[in-house]
Amino acid sequence: MPFIARYQRHRLELLRPAGTSRGYLEHKDTWLLHLQHRHQPQIWGCGEAAPLIGLSIDAHAGFENKIAEVCDHINDYLPQLHERLTDFPALRFALESALRDVQNGGRALYFPSPFTENRAGIAINGLIWMGDIPYLQVQIEEKLQQGYTCLKMKVGALRFADELEVLQKVRRRFPKEQLEIRVDANGAFSPCAAIYHLEQLADLDIHSIEQPIAPKNWRAMADLCRNSSLAVALDEELIGVSSSAEQQQLLDEIQPQYIVLKPTFLGGWAATEQWIQWAKERNIAWWVTSALEGNVGLNALAQWTFTLNNPLPQGLGTGQLYRNNFESPLYMSKARLWHRAPAT
Repeated sequence: MPFIARYQRHRLELLRPAGTSRGYLEHKDTWLLHLQHRHQPQIWGCGEAAPLIGLSIDAHAGFENKIAEVCDHINDYLPQLHERLTDFPALRFALESALRDVQNGGRALYFPSPFTENRAGIAINGLIWMGDIPYLQVQIEEKLQQGYTCLKMKVGALRFADELEVLQKVRRRFPKEQLEIRVDANGAFSPCAAIYHLEQLADLDIHSIEQPIAPKNWRAMADLCRNSSLAVALDEELIGVSSSAEQQQLLDEIQPQYIVLKPTFLGGWAATEQWIQWAKERNIAWWVTSALEGNVGLNALAQWTFTLNNPLPQGLGTGQLYRNNFESPLYMSKARLWHRAPAT
């Protein structure tokens, strides 16, 4: 029995409620999983399991009981973590992270690279959270002043005409050659209204829209991907689709232009890399996005993302949404995510 595991629960408090078309989030619970090798007791690895209520398939009352069970029987679970924890993707991500951390010496260096040496950064989009119109405008101005050349704005919570007006004002100032704009509807539009909204957005040279309609409506989503002038990115559509056969069937039937990958929702790095393989085989582009993890998960996610060599702006951050986040080596400069080099 080479490994010992334990966990701790932590409630992250948001500085300001984070809004999507599904409502507002004021706090979220996350779990840190610590892994120790019996023959190297001085080394502890750490991973974060951060399921999100309303989205993650494992965000339910039994989640902590499952973590406790896994920690009690860690040496039984590790060799078959993907097979035995299919229904707990956030826990799979945490276990992958903690195991890799132990293997690399327990210094939170999951994927040593020029990124972790502070010699290269990751291009990221500036995220505009939902709120009233003045709040949207304040966020946009802040991101533009910080040098972002790619903005992602949540839509679907306000009157669409008002959201469209905000986007029109931005586009009048910055053509698509200067500023890429992505929007994320989180499934807010009805299938009947979606095509009309997408054409209005396409007139503004919007780059893409994430999840315009609710998931599990493959035929309607395929029609949008085929008939809209605006590129469609699948996001929530991927959650809970775990078998290789079903993943390929989804991509073949819908044929999206992009997929958005969130390892916390999809089951970790190995599971996400399977989606990337299927996407590449079908000439579907992709990018990685965080899912409101704390800084432990964000750090692991960013290090892995850098190794993928994807030139598109990624949906990552530094956990600045929370007032009581964990310490982090991540920081932003000139619209890129950086990692402070560890002390030697």
